[in-house]
Amino acid sequence: MAVTTGMIGRGFYNRNSAPQWAAINYVLPWIVEAASGMDFADPPTTVGLADFGCSEGGNSIAVMTTLVAACREHTTRPIQTIHSDLPTNDFSELFKRLRPEGRSVFGEAVQSAAVGGSMYDQLLPPRSVHFATTFNAIGFLGARPLDRLPGYILPNGPSRLRGVGAVAEAEHAAFEQQAARDLEAFLTARSAELVPGGKLLVEVFGAGAEHRTCDGIYDVLNDALLAHVSDGTISRNVYETFYQPVYFRTLDELTAPVTAPQAQCAGLFRMERVESYEVPVPFVEDYQGSGDVDVYANAFTNFLRAFTEPVLRLHLDHDPDPSTVVTSIYDHIKGLLRANPERYPFHYVAHAMLLTRIG
Repeated sequence: MAVTTGMIGRGFYNRNSAPQWAAINYVLPWIVEAASGMDFADPPTTVGLADFGCSEGGNSIAVMTTLVAACREHTTRPIQTIHSDLPTNDFSELFKRLRPEGRSVFGEAVQSAAVGGSMYDQLLPPRSVHFATTFNAIGFLGARPLDRLPGYILPNGPSRLRGVGAVAEAEHAAFEQQAARDLEAFLTARSAELVPGGKLLVEVFGAGAEHRTCDGIYDVLNDALLAHVSDGTISRNVYETFYQPVYFRTLDELTAPVTAPQAQCAGLFRMERVESYEVPVPFVEDYQGSGDVDVYANAFTNFLRAFTEPVLRLHLDHDPDPSTVVTSIYDHIKGLLRANPERYPFHYVAHAMLLTRIG
């Protein structure tokens, strides 16, 4: 079974990914600073900039706008931006945004391309990329290490606040190992594509000392699914085989392939900068200011739906009317958030590391 088909398309993800942008925006200064120290004199003559996990392109293009401008301060060479995601991703919105009115959104001497494939594989020619980025996508697993997760819908388990459900230690270990293999595969693939001295910026949602990004958002999805198990809308088997193929790493887990003793990728990259941080969530801040619970519940639900619905649909492919079931589940989520918003607090914790290709 596929892990996911990507994010919801048709502009839905672009409209409902402001929290992700807040986490990305925090590290944009890293890009500008890193580009200022790069040497663009050696081959290849085209400066390659690649973003892995571009989805519909809204955030990806915004990142590339900053990166192109930063590189243009130091080179007049042609620039190519490459936007990559799964083959099942909806690239149509990306294509429209890349060339509005028939011209590159990035200006002259900049060409763009899209590449479909798994970010855990090498997707670009050797030594063709000067700066690569990925935002959040590395949190999605490359494979499902277990057929089912009977106690909860996420390998990291429920929040301490709710404590509804459980993930066994052995189950968690299977996902931890899969996430480690994925990260090593991603770094190895990017090391082949990057020029010596090339930069790689990795940002991903994660687990911090006090909060985890998964808390709240997956608790409410889990509660809604269990309600549909109770009323017979979905079977217990569907619930147990449906889990989000997402792993929320600690900062140490993110950096381990490069910095841990006998790290697999230590000879490929030099760690330049690393940080764990929490960013304000726009719809949470709006709710704290306005107190409008209806607007809050709608924004929260759409944000969650943008990346969880495609996985859910994969597990409802044999249902005679999956769209009705999906709509009912997210309507239930909206109702839970409207009735008890304090039960599902959402904190956006992110980790980021900036690497330089060595050798």
